[in-house]
Amino acid sequence: MSDGYSSSKKTDDICEDVCGQGSRGALSLSRLRCILRGLDLKTYIFIFVVVPTVIFGVYLHGQKISYFLRPLWESPPKPFHEIPHYYNENMTMESLCKLHGWGVRESPRRVYDAVLFSNELDILTIRWNELYPYITQFVLLESNSTFTGIPKPLLFAANRDKFKFIEPRLTYGTVGGRFVKGENPFVEEAYQRVMLDKLLGIAGIEEDDLLIMSDVDEIPSAHTINLLRWCDDIPPILHLQLRNYLYSFEFYLDNKSWRASAHRYNPKTTKYAHFRQTDELLSDAGWHCSFCFRHISEFIFKMKAYSHCDRVRFSHYLNPKRIQDVICRGADLFDMIPEEYTFKEIIGKLGNIPRSYSAVHLPSYLLNNADKYKYLLPGNCRRESG
Repeated sequence: MSDGYSSSKKTDDICEDVCGQGSRGALSLSRLRCILRGLDLKTYIFIFVVVPTVIFGVYLHGQKISYFLRPLWESPPKPFHEIPHYYNENMTMESLCKLHGWGVRESPRRVYDAVLFSNELDILTIRWNELYPYITQFVLLESNSTFTGIPKPLLFAANRDKFKFIEPRLTYGTVGGRFVKGENPFVEEAYQRVMLDKLLGIAGIEEDDLLIMSDVDEIPSAHTINLLRWCDDIPPILHLQLRNYLYSFEFYLDNKSWRASAHRYNPKTTKYAHFRQTDELLSDAGWHCSFCFRHISEFIFKMKAYSHCDRVRFSHYLNPKRIQDVICRGADLFDMIPEEYTFKEIIGKLGNIPRSYSAVHLPSYLLNNADKYKYLLPGNCRRESG
């Protein structure tokens, strides 16, 4: 009250006086106190509750948000030209070829089935038995490295005696891993596919032979391959539409698996690949059984080993009890939103995959050995722990 005046400074003016004193550290702290002093309860809740919750939610579910919004930032690929597929066991090959608009050959093409092998012993057995009557040469390449650079044993070499039935027609090769730390897994995958090209040359493939390019778990049906080896004037490259299954033939997902392909081999242009190479797609040509393993340990290995290992965002995804629960519910191992290009398709596939109780039109070797492979059939979701 000096000089007859009273103090009427606002709080902000007092803060300015306080902030003008002391060290730099004290100055920063004082400014923060001054800022917070002027905030109401709603603002406190927003800053200290809502904002951290949103940040944590994005961290936890950012991948889901990104995939759900995919229709906004990525257009669907060009549609395939889908070729109708005709088959009945009582029809002649001449009639089947004619239905497809193709001629019939005097003798069938030679057929080469070429795969990269990781750890799918059971599925490989089913595949090779399905295709056995029509394959000239089985070509298999194995590496001591996963695509992600993890050392692994040569599992096929250790179990080769189980495949004596194809030994006279087997071209087997190994390739050493490059083990480049921090490298994109798709680089190692591409390198191994180039090596598979070289192994095909050693196997003796020649021009116009039929070459099957697919992963081990992408199994063309025997009658599809028989059709393509007998029919004349088939397209130089055909993608094969496969029925898409997850974990076993109990969980039918859709018919959108297309990466498997059949090629009339051209030594100048044919390169082993696993991406889209043509617009031609032969309908209903086999099965794709993804993550179809007998043991929980095999699920864990693949989750860490294959090219999409970045989907393992949290360590608890690899918990054996969680994996077993996911399998029996038909849920997603990586807790992901469906990979689709329209909101309608995404919403339509949300949730667990419905169970299928049909075992009609499955590989004959699987059904003839149902006791051995019952974990792949409807009603048997429990897996072995080994």
